[in-house]
Amino acid sequence: MGGRGSRVREEKESTPPGTAALRLSPGKDERRAVATRQLRVLLTPLAVAGRRLPQKRLLGAYGGAEGPAPDGKRLCPEPSPRKPAPASPPATPPAGSPVGNGWDGAWDAESDGSDAGTDAPPDGYSQLSAYERKRLKNITENAKFFAALKLHESAARLHQIATKSQSHATKSSRAKPKKAEDETVRRRSMRLQRVEPSGVPMPEMPAQPEAEEYPRVPAGPLPMIPEDQMENSKLTEELLTTWMRISEMKANDTEEQTCDVKRYQGSLNSMGLSEDNIKKVVKYRVCSMAIHPSDSIIFVAAGDKSGQIGLWNVSCKSEEGACVFIPHSSSVTCMHFSPCNPAHLLSLSMESLRCGDVTKAVFDEVCRSEENLSSFDFLEENGSTAVVGYWDGSVAVVDRRTPGTSSELSADIGFKRTRTVHVHPVNKQYFIAAGSADVCIYDVRYLKSKGNKPVSSLKGHTKSVASAYFSPVTGNRVVTVCADDNLRVYDTTSLSPTITVLSTIRHNCNTGRWLTRFRAIWDPKQEDCFVVGSMARPRQIQVFQDTGKLLHSFYNMDCLSSVCSINVVHPTKNILVGGNSSGRLHVFKE
Repeated sequence: MGGRGSRVREEKESTPPGTAALRLSPGKDERRAVATRQLRVLLTPLAVAGRRLPQKRLLGAYGGAEGPAPDGKRLCPEPSPRKPAPASPPATPPAGSPVGNGWDGAWDAESDGSDAGTDAPPDGYSQLSAYERKRLKNITENAKFFAALKLHESAARLHQIATKSQSHATKSSRAKPKKAEDETVRRRSMRLQRVEPSGVPMPEMPAQPEAEEYPRVPAGPLPMIPEDQMENSKLTEELLTTWMRISEMKANDTEEQTCDVKRYQGSLNSMGLSEDNIKKVVKYRVCSMAIHPSDSIIFVAAGDKSGQIGLWNVSCKSEEGACVFIPHSSSVTCMHFSPCNPAHLLSLSMESLRCGDVTKAVFDEVCRSEENLSSFDFLEENGSTAVVGYWDGSVAVVDRRTPGTSSELSADIGFKRTRTVHVHPVNKQYFIAAGSADVCIYDVRYLKSKGNKPVSSLKGHTKSVASAYFSPVTGNRVVTVCADDNLRVYDTTSLSPTITVLSTIRHNCNTGRWLTRFRAIWDPKQEDCFVVGSMARPRQIQVFQDTGKLLHSFYNMDCLSSVCSINVVHPTKNILVGGNSSGRLHVFKE
């Protein structure tokens, strides 16, 4: 009992006077009663700067069923109920409020909330703790301070300024597209706009033909005058004299020249290239070449894209061993020395077929057509007649003995395009035409203007065909070059309606825009072997057998650094000439 009484006395001494009624009795019933009580604090709105603050009611329950309220909290008993004060106008504070009583809430902030002292707050606030009274004081002072700053007025002005700037930005952004449209219209001269100057009448000019890439050569015979005729004419005379002299010599027959493959490979290995045998003969890329059949002198002719024909005496060691003539206005796509008279060099371009006669020193015109010519070949050994192909797909027969420059016969063979024509070496009435994925053999004796049917068709090509040639001795083989990257060899021993492929060789034929398309040509000395350019590196010229076997590759890493699309082989000697896209010729020889 004594210990229990002492604890009660200590609690009485340590408990603040305002909370004595709540914490004096330690009994269970009293503690339960205390637990059910609630502390209610009524905050009366204060009038600050002419504004009424919202009324807040703080409800809190302290303590629990098992013990007193936590330390540090000052609890006030619930005030006794009172009658509500009469309603007052909204602008006037309530009668019981501190402002209405003349008290501005600035009581002592350090007060402990007891009832002692003369500076107690007015009635209705005596139950608040010191913390709540200090809080109300701070709220009042802050409200007065912010009201003095006039932040609401400043915010309203800033809002107006921001609204104006946004509206101005919106208007300017909407106006930008018009400005952009104005900027897209740039100043252009009347010449570019093709508009006549205002007020100045344009003089009437005669109609002029469209501008061409190269100068146009007039129709009719042209003298054999080189391009640089103002320079040394003595060299030109020497070159033409050499051509005339070697043409009078009879060449050896080629029928007995075919040998076995091993011996032929040995002759290929003996051929090489040196810097002395390389020369730029024409100005632009080589489109066709022909080699003179002479055994004593290597004499080569090359035609380029611009219509130039270059003659080069390879055996002449001087630098001035070549001359350039301009007998055509466009690409010289085909060129042959006459089989019976090598003094005649026949060349074909899009507009005409000409015969260069060195004995007369003139480029005579054999055939001229408004349609574009593509290629030709001789129908007879004497070279008097020829079959000519057109780029539009038709073919024609030309006779050099008849007067005029028109063809004897024009026939539509059903091609969209005819790139090359070649006559059978034994049966001269047959010729093969190659075009857009079409390779067919026709009989010239049965040609008519329309409705021509082929004797044989060579199937298997999926893209355009660049060339198709019979084998040189018997004509029992045909080699074609196709844009599907394949070389095909056909057996034409018997000309059946459909001829199947004998062998197919995978070969890169994608020469592109700046290179002349590959043409596979047979070696006149070897019936079953042909030569073709290559895109492989190091740059080379390849020799294949009709079975598809690669026999040899001509290359020289020091001298040959370009693709030789056009090649020609000497009929009796081991000589190979390759032409590239810059007009340069490379001669491989023993």
